[in-house]
Amino acid sequence: MKPQTIINLTAVLLFTAMISCKQNRQQSKSSFYSKVDSLFSAIYSDGNEPGAAVLAMKGDSVIFEKCYGIADMQTKTPITPETNFCIASVSKQFSAVAILQLAEQGLLSLSDNLKKFFPEYKAGFYNRITLHHILSHTSGIPDTRPRTDKNFMLYSTDIESCEYLINLDKLNFEPGTEYEYINPTFQLVYQIIPRVTGIDFDSYMKQRIFDVAGMENSIYFEAERAIPNMAHGYTFDKGKNVYAECDYGETNFFASKADGGLYTSIRDFAKWEKALRENKIISEAMKKEACSPKIRINTDAEYGYNKNTAYGYGWFIQQNPNEPECIYHLGDNGGFTIYAGKIPEKNIILLIFSNRDDIDRIATADKIYAMMKEEGLL
Repeated sequence: MKPQTIINLTAVLLFTAMISCKQNRQQSKSSFYSKVDSLFSAIYSDGNEPGAAVLAMKGDSVIFEKCYGIADMQTKTPITPETNFCIASVSKQFSAVAILQLAEQGLLSLSDNLKKFFPEYKAGFYNRITLHHILSHTSGIPDTRPRTDKNFMLYSTDIESCEYLINLDKLNFEPGTEYEYINPTFQLVYQIIPRVTGIDFDSYMKQRIFDVAGMENSIYFEAERAIPNMAHGYTFDKGKNVYAECDYGETNFFASKADGGLYTSIRDFAKWEKALRENKIISEAMKKEACSPKIRINTDAEYGYNKNTAYGYGWFIQQNPNEPECIYHLGDNGGFTIYAGKIPEKNIILLIFSNRDDIDRIATADKIYAMMKEEGLL
């Protein structure tokens, strides 16, 4: 066989192999899409009920994006990829990253104690509670917000919600020794940012976080301002056999921002993940610090227990044997049920934003990750 013939044959074989691999990837994505769609179509079988927006990405490629159901039962507005959901406690990673930004700028340290920022807090134990503790749910501070005033529970802001800390006289445990998920410690970030920078919380988050990430439509909840493309949260009223609205004014502690008040869409959140991946918000080293385990979550934890899981700074970290590390957070507020997860080693992102409270997110996410594995996406 002539050399030129060999070269031409080799080129043909390489081209054929490339086409075959591309076709296999396309078939894999198509099969994966169908499987995920079947899963969510069964969960959200009635398109006239509250539903969800779902997004899965590998690298910069969308491998699944579809929306199910209604964002607003009064107007019958359907959910779209631009629908803004209250992501509840998934908001905590944004507050944590803001503190990490300030640490990188030398404006504070994670070893700073709360007395430095809140000299009005009376108890001596605040000298032992650091920013590290409040970001990792290891402060020992109990959630003893007053629950006798219904209006306080329904409408209190970050500052009002944390007022009980001024006169708090005991801890649940010594700081750093245990995990206990608590919202008020993250609400403190709302006050720390302006006390350190002179910039109010909302402005700082927009200028230094959302604008940098390109999250043009993400916004914190306020009763006095409209949220674009807003979804309402719903719970099912068995007595009346209808979905009842359950968000601001219907559920407790909905109005605070730093611990759970961010409204965003699956597409804006994907921009956030891309900005984190490209180290536009914080450095690679600080990102790894945030997503490294600080405390193991015990089986008796009231919120956040999952097998082989720890907490970092605003993220849960699951490290199962012989599986890639999964970093995620859950969000629960009124009728909103949120899952935001990623597998950094495989460049995978999975988002499930639901405006009803009857989905098992962990089980559903695990099924989707298993489908990814079956289709060779992991």
